[in-house]
Amino acid sequence: MVEAVRMYMLLAGTWMRSAAQYPASMVMLLLTQAVSSSLDLVAILIMFAHTPRLGGFSLAEVMFLYSTSGLSFSLADITLGTVERLGEHIRKGTLDTVLLRPVSPLLQIATEDFNPRRLGKLIPTGTMFVVALTRLDVHWTPVRVAVLPLMVAGGLWIFWALWVLSAAWQFAVVDGKQAGNSITYGGGFLTQYPLSIYGRDVLRGLTWVLPLAFVNWEPALYVLDRPDPLGLPVFFRFASPLVAAALSVLAALAWRGGLRRYQSTGS
Repeated sequence: MVEAVRMYMLLAGTWMRSAAQYPASMVMLLLTQAVSSSLDLVAILIMFAHTPRLGGFSLAEVMFLYSTSGLSFSLADITLGTVERLGEHIRKGTLDTVLLRPVSPLLQIATEDFNPRRLGKLIPTGTMFVVALTRLDVHWTPVRVAVLPLMVAGGLWIFWALWVLSAAWQFAVVDGKQAGNSITYGGGFLTQYPLSIYGRDVLRGLTWVLPLAFVNWEPALYVLDRPDPLGLPVFFRFASPLVAAALSVLAALAWRGGLRRYQSTGS
């Protein structure tokens, strides 16, 4: 694990040094990314200008849900999002070259074109997170405070697993990128808002089938002192690491299985 992290940092650093050769362009792209990512906040403010609550949640609570999901998703996108290019590598035959190098193919693809501008996504979500915390009407206990970083880390871990799963899917369906994106990017969108607004059947699906409820919804119910619409025990508010671990095992098996069955294009 330590060696994998070291290699990731080395590869990502190489791309970042390349981007840093043009500092003005890098800063402009970072700011552009930050501004474009801020538009969602504008949409939320417009929404709450017409209604005091969304699914029974206040503006501060929705900002909390949005920002915790946004932090987890953005960190996953920044660090692992380019694995969605696997199908492109297979189609062009460049995966053969990747496999010949003495470095994990997952690490190589994950660090492709790593650019500091991606960090711009964290600026609006991080700011919203801080603002939401100052406005929440919550009795802060040591446990609630401890849940906050675990919540973001658990969500990040889940999104990492989903990204690897969506990439592994492309070993079987080379043009399956869009289907994978519906899980990763679609999951990022769904978890930005109270899952209760989608109805009980959808909420059950997001809990038991595609467990996006454990990205931030279940932990947030504990932090905000809200009852679970499905009546699940309190234990589930803290189950994100277990869900993330299970998804990671599934993702690892899918990825390794895809690599074993991959047949070179011969090009």
